Amino acid sequence: MENAAPIEGAAPAPSGPVWRFLFAPRWLGWHVFMVVSFWGMLWLGDWQLHRAMSGNALSWAYTFEWPLFSGFAVVFWAKTIRDEFRIKRGETLTGSSGDAESLPFGVGTVHVPAAQSAAPADDEDPELSAYNAYLTRLNAEVKNHGRWHGLR
Repeated sequence: MENAAPIEGAAPAPSGPVWRFLFAPRWLGWHVFMVVSFWGMLWLGDWQLHRAMSGNALSWAYTFEWPLFSGFAVVFWAKTIRDEFRIKRGETLTGSSGDAESLPFGVGTVHVPAAQSAAPADDEDPELSAYNAYLTRLNAEVKNHGRWHGLR
């Protein structure tokens, strides 16, 4: 995995193995949490099975839900590690347009139509036109606010 070819246009791959981040203290804590939560959810499923066998009909649903939750946790964990490998290797996922390159994969930009002129017309209320000019200025100020900033 560490010898995988980089994607065209991506940053050069770092030297050395990329899997070493998995042994950082922070990641070791997350690994322990994952193992404990996985086995804990399986134990809860077993506990619900014993309750269901003793006559609690509602526990039959939980008997199957807890192992399903543990499966979701494993899938989430695998995707998190896969994404971290991609980041460590320097891979980038680009969107469909040049402006969306800094956004996460699958997230597009919102295209807002150009603001109209804020100059008041002859029959328009000056207070209303001042308010519209204020809204136009606010729209221009927050133009790329909600974008992904890549805090990594």
